[in-house]
Amino acid sequence: MQGIQPSNKTRHRDEDAVVAVVEFLSAFTLFLMILTAFMSLAQLELGSNDPYTDLVDRSAVDGLDRLTNGKGWFVPYVDGVRDQSNATEDWHQVPVTKLYDGVLQPGIINNGLLDLDRIDALSNVSIEAMTSGLGLAHDLQVRLLIQVESSSDSSNVGKVLFDGGSDRSTASTSSVASRTFISGNDVISVSLEVHDGGDSPKILRITEFSPRPANGGPEWIEMQNQNGFAISLKGWSFERSGTSGTVDYLYKDGVIPGGQLALFSGDPSTQEVGNASVVYDLGNTGFLGVGSVNGLDDNNGRLRLLFAEEDEGAGSQVCKVEWSATSGIMLDNTLVWNGGPPSKSTSWNVSNTPSPGEV
Repeated sequence: MQGIQPSNKTRHRDEDAVVAVVEFLSAFTLFLMILTAFMSLAQLELGSNDPYTDLVDRSAVDGLDRLTNGKGWFVPYVDGVRDQSNATEDWHQVPVTKLYDGVLQPGIINNGLLDLDRIDALSNVSIEAMTSGLGLAHDLQVRLLIQVESSSDSSNVGKVLFDGGSDRSTASTSSVASRTFISGNDVISVSLEVHDGGDSPKILRITEFSPRPANGGPEWIEMQNQNGFAISLKGWSFERSGTSGTVDYLYKDGVIPGGQLALFSGDPSTQEVGNASVVYDLGNTGFLGVGSVNGLDDNNGRLRLLFAEEDEGAGSQVCKVEWSATSGIMLDNTLVWNGGPPSKSTSWNVSNTPSPGEV
């Protein structure tokens, strides 16, 4: 028995249907291609690939790569010229006051692992040295956070190994790049934020000072750096007022390591230093006294801490404290900051137990 053969008309209908399907799919594919191209163009015009945003993003990634790609290095200056013969990878062993007299690129990796000694030494690095060493544009700032994310020891989780940087509250653009590392039993994250916020924060604070030392000792001022990074003293000044008039002293160099205390003394050779990391001499300038020589007024005085940018003629007040005969300052008493607004009289307490270098 012969099978039924399809007619020519049926075959033509089937072929036409296949052609229609192919044409539809081709048209739909072309439509998708055009739509994708249009969306890409629209996205470009909306600014998601803004060149400045791309610069900040790339700066964060590149900066983190430099910081976590090796040991780093330091090249000292000799008579204003780089001394390549004395360049060293052991930048973390260079004294804090010497790191400012050379070129630094910080690095925190040694043999592929996080180097905790180098992380500790980041407190000797200024924000300016960090931004320069990481190759950031002059108008960009950094904030660096290194902390334990997880650990076999639960008490270590969340421990901050380093936290410092510039204020980002005024930033219009920022970008964060992060990497995690295994260190023993800990997982540690390194997060670098690059932003266009404010310059180095003005967070040096007078924490205690002695206007009436006992036994012929020196007058002294204790100051704390509340940032994780080191703060240069360039542009910072003290101003004292009393019955003998007003005198100021402007610093052009010097540094206070991150999170540390500095003492400014009328006589560093006899100064009790406690845990202060650096001591500066303000006796040879006549600003602070020793023995029978007064700098700070015993009974009625004022002490101010000011900061001026390079292009500013006068400094802006950061701290101010005033005292008088009614303040009750006796021999060997000090005035101690209690954490309040540093320019209000209620933020300062009289203490009969001087503690230079201790907070």
